[in-house]
Amino acid sequence: MKIKLILITIIAAIIFALALFVGPKPINPFNINGIDKEILFSIRLPRVLVSIFMGMALGASGAVLQGILRNPLADPYILGISSGAALTAAFGIIMGLTVFGSVTIPLLAFIGALITGVFVGAMGWKRGGFWPERLLLAGVGLGFLFSAMLMLLMSISSDEGLRRATLWIFGDLSLADWPVLPYGFIFITAGLIVAMTRARALNALMLGDDLAHSLGFSPRKERFILFISVGFMTAASVSLGGMIGFIGLLVPHIGRFIVGSDNRVLIPISALGGGVLLCISDLIGKSIISPTELPAGIITAVIGAPYFLYLLRRKDVLSF
Repeated sequence: MKIKLILITIIAAIIFALALFVGPKPINPFNINGIDKEILFSIRLPRVLVSIFMGMALGASGAVLQGILRNPLADPYILGISSGAALTAAFGIIMGLTVFGSVTIPLLAFIGALITGVFVGAMGWKRGGFWPERLLLAGVGLGFLFSAMLMLLMSISSDEGLRRATLWIFGDLSLADWPVLPYGFIFITAGLIVAMTRARALNALMLGDDLAHSLGFSPRKERFILFISVGFMTAASVSLGGMIGFIGLLVPHIGRFIVGSDNRVLIPISALGGGVLLCISDLIGKSIISPTELPAGIITAVIGAPYFLYLLRRKDVLSF
């Protein structure tokens, strides 16, 4: 197990470094001039960091949600949080809001995600605790509602506003900048720490509420804490760069094949794998038809969908 973890960490570090120095304009790390330095520190480094944070949040959130809901097809967007964030962010983009400068759209997305999370939590709460079925249905229902409102908003927008909103919704990381990083880092790190510290409780929840209670855990309390951690990570992720699909769904399954189902190991591995996958996707998106860039969300879907269909053919993909 230790050897696997070391190898995964080394591979991840290599990919993160490649994302910095490889691209439409390759940079020689041993011979950096003024222009290369500007590209590296003003454009690529914040973009790579946003990719890492977003991927970590989505990967870890997917692993946690699949445990909370006991549903192997759950992902961070199933709770509708991303749809609420997309609606408020698209509203800000289309209306041209710049009240808080470059952090205006991420801030609007974060607020929309938090409000949606509160609604989902309120509708999923019954008899003093969260019910997985109610959370799932509330998230799906709100997701459809906000998606319809988003389509209405985009249908009456100008061409330029529509283009910018569409790119953001599909996970365009080209607008990644230093001012948005501290906020995303704080909330994603806090959510990840909470999820990792409650990994033993999540293991117990996956065995059923009765067994979790017999092991000394309160299922209602643990679900509440884990739901809050997922909400913060998902909200911060969407606010940083839009909606990126398949990472939260696919990466935890890959992690289970490599390290097993113990969430004490699976959650950090899913976080690391999510960061790696999004870095690779963003690198492909900005390089494959340069100078035109493809949103990273499109690349993750192109990579993730066929591989997930392959996983579905494996007998154990729908089990933990």
